[in-house]
Amino acid sequence: MTDIQVSARLKIKPGKMEEFKQVANSCVEQVKQKDKGTIQYDWFYNDLKAECIVKERYIDSRAVLDHMTNVGELLGGLVDLSTISLEVYGSPSADLKNALEGWDVTYYEFGIGI
Repeated sequence: MTDIQVSARLKIKPGKMEEFKQVANSCVEQVKQKDKGTIQYDWFYNDLKAECIVKERYIDSRAVLDHMTNVGELLGGLVDLSTISLEVYGSPSADLKNALEGWDVTYYEFGIGI
């Protein structure tokens, strides 16, 4: 399994939803224009509009690193507007793990499935 899946949980700071959505929209536009190895990049908001989950899937670790570069300037805005935690599924490369050092990340290796 070389593809990498990510669930990013963003807890939006009070009163920051509209600004957050603007940055989110910019992220999606950047991904559409620049990412080559992104398979899925979907944003979901909870009922209270206080939390967002981003479901991401990439062809491999290199594609995740490219994505991080492509939206790098926008990630700072998201960090200012929310607290972020990540769940990474698959077998990320050492380079990807190094790039995510300092982030709140939990890694999950593939077990069984179809």
